Amino acid sequence: MSGWDCHAHLFGPYERFPLAAERSYTPPEAPLSQYLALLARLGLSHGVLVHPSAYADDHALLFDALAAADHLRGVIVARPGRFGTLQGLHARGVRGARFSQRSGAGGNFAGSATLADLQQLAPALADAGLHAELWTDSPALPDLLPALQALPVPLVIDHMGGFNLAAGVDGAGFRALLSLLDGGRVWVKLCAYRNLLGQPDFEAGRPFHALLLQANPERLVWGSDWPHLRLEPAPDAAALLATCKRWTGDAGMVERILVTNPGLLYG
Repeated sequence: MSGWDCHAHLFGPYERFPLAAERSYTPPEAPLSQYLALLARLGLSHGVLVHPSAYADDHALLFDALAAADHLRGVIVARPGRFGTLQGLHARGVRGARFSQRSGAGGNFAGSATLADLQQLAPALADAGLHAELWTDSPALPDLLPALQALPVPLVIDHMGGFNLAAGVDGAGFRALLSLLDGGRVWVKLCAYRNLLGQPDFEAGRPFHALLLQANPERLVWGSDWPHLRLEPAPDAAALLATCKRWTGDAGMVERILVTNPGLLYG
């Protein structure tokens, strides 16, 4: 069993790890034991836990999970003046900090850190050996391009840049993502399904996946996005992984995405 799931969230048990009083959603419990069972079912050996905004600045659950399982890595949410030092986090299994900058009013959830936070914290992240992770979407990317290119830390883009199916592969936002990837400026998480909600099947996402592979296969990783927040019914993570493998095709390329690349980024 080998390979990485590079994007998942934990919630609860709530009697030990209660959610923040001020939050924008209340998910069902999704504890560590369930996630470890998922990794086993997927045939994967490692996972990356991304701190969810519903916990605001309380990282107790994330650090508890990292201490309990040395095959897991973590991504925190850090806002200036609200987290403390970043030094020493790498040794505890943390590899990055997540920020959010999306288009439209109300694009960021309560408890999220913004692009302005990232720009302020970037030197400290670099000093601590951590990367930045950005949750964004296709309409926002063209305007963000200069700021992202100037960052002094490695950058990971969530959810395939929130590509816009209606705009297609030639849309300005997706082209901006391809330019970042082609230039080696970013890593991209191959997690397509949230960009395809409402579609009869996920095949409409295949051309986006193919162009990302063409642009820079050495900077691609895969994430399940478990437990698939605010979706009923939730997709099956095994089916999502199978789709990624099928779209990728070549077995060597699949191994690069699931094993080699995440090993370099999170190992």
